[in-house]
Amino acid sequence: MNDTMNDFSFGSGFQFSGATIDNLEASEYTLVTIALDESGSISGFESQIEDMLKAAVGACFSSPYSNNLLIRVIRFGSQYKHQNGNGVDEIHGFKPLSEIDVNAYPNLRGGGATPLNDGVYSSVGAMNQYAESLVDLDFAVNGITFVISDGGENASVATAKMVKDELKKSVTGEVMESHLSILIGINIVTDDMRKRNPTYAKQIEAKVEQDLENFQRDAGMSQFIWAGEATKSKLAKLAEFVSQSISSTSQALGTGGPSQNISATI
Repeated sequence: MNDTMNDFSFGSGFQFSGATIDNLEASEYTLVTIALDESGSISGFESQIEDMLKAAVGACFSSPYSNNLLIRVIRFGSQYKHQNGNGVDEIHGFKPLSEIDVNAYPNLRGGGATPLNDGVYSSVGAMNQYAESLVDLDFAVNGITFVISDGGENASVATAKMVKDELKKSVTGEVMESHLSILIGINIVTDDMRKRNPTYAKQIEAKVEQDLENFQRDAGMSQFIWAGEATKSKLAKLAEFVSQSISSTSQALGTGGPSQNISATI
């Protein structure tokens, strides 16, 4: 890390980075995490998901609260376990929006299984710890987390209990003023599969949606959204939803309550 970012660790083998707090210029911040599933099943959809990420973060530059955002972006897939013992790779840690170049985001490459627990645990656990550091220095803090996945858990180090405990901590008001955690399901069933076996394709879609909805409920995440097919137009709407939700969360900072859920028209 350079002198603008610090390294942190939490849990067992989970790491993240965040902007050096002494360098922060505002007195209140909304922490944002975007976690992307990079398992093998996204193969063929990588460029659409990359465009969605760039559009979502890029749109935040026009927000009136752009100077009060600290954004972290991660990806998760079992191919990253050899790096740090879990399935998470941090693209960048919590950093001011002004320091983010969306065109520098790396290309996604689908591969491996889906460590969904690891992705959510890293997202929420890192946010909780960094928020604590900010609150201890009298910053006002709230947060919003987006986890975008095309399938259920099958490869994590983190347990369901670990995920649930971190989420519970994040919404009690003990760490942040408020925290919204949103699980967004995308469907990566191909057009070719639909043509060859439409009945099977529908069964796969329904199972993925149900698995993710069950995960959201059991883990205690705030909201589940089924975005449907990972088409260019659908992912563009998803990017708009993400940026609007970030603005809404920032607007609520200082009110003592959470932002209002944005109706997803995806």
